[in-house]
Amino acid sequence: MRRVATAAKVVVLAAWLLITLFPLYWIVITSLKPKPEIFSMPLKYWPGTVTFEHYAELFEFADFGTYLLNSLMVSLVAAGVVTVIGVLGGYTLARFSFPGRGTVMMAYLVTQMLPLFIALAPLYLLMSDLDLLNRLAGLMLVYVAMLVPFSTIIMRGFYERVPVALEEAAQVDGASRLEAMVRVVIPVMLPGIAATFIFAFVQCWNELFLAITFIDSEDAKTIPVAMNSFITQYDIDWGSMAAATVVSVVPTLVLFAAIRRYIVEGLTAGAVKG
Repeated sequence: MRRVATAAKVVVLAAWLLITLFPLYWIVITSLKPKPEIFSMPLKYWPGTVTFEHYAELFEFADFGTYLLNSLMVSLVAAGVVTVIGVLGGYTLARFSFPGRGTVMMAYLVTQMLPLFIALAPLYLLMSDLDLLNRLAGLMLVYVAMLVPFSTIIMRGFYERVPVALEEAAQVDGASRLEAMVRVVIPVMLPGIAATFIFAFVQCWNELFLAITFIDSEDAKTIPVAMNSFITQYDIDWGSMAAATVVSVVPTLVLFAAIRRYIVEGLTAGAVKG
């Protein structure tokens, strides 16, 4: 009976893996098909002729390299700033008691419940008044403001898992509170910090709604905005869009591979709060 249950689990997991990976596989082979084969019937599950013309078009005619650099700059800077603020803010909320702490937490939670488009009009006017439209710095600022509340809440949860006794022991040995935080708590918190950073990075990397609202200049477009331009009134350039999707996935895969150990530890620690 146990073997039957194990076999059933393997079959279900294999089916789920196939369903999950098939869209990725289809995107990759679509990016390698010549344009006539993309719409051929019956469907071809492997390109008859492998071509890299769609990738060449991206970088030769669509200036995709600029969009890629823009997205990397915006995502890395915004995620880094969000993580630093989250580390400091989460520590404050976890370790200090002060009037209004509950109100701050409630305000952070409420901001996650409200749909983003409610603040779009006043935010657009503010960005216009500050002359930040069509500027990467303005987009970074918006992303930081959007992600700080949730990142701070996440970091607060990680800090509450670290015993206060560790800091107290360091302070007894002569360290200040800041030194105890940097030398004792932060090393223990690395998985949580990595998880927070990757969360912020992915959110910034994939975000389209705000980017397409505040960015219209070709020089400042990010990858999601550039990919949206492949959709026209009468046609969709599926080959270029598939190639752009494959290219856009590479940086996130590299980032995940570089800090995968910290991500797994951080997500597990955040999910199993004692």
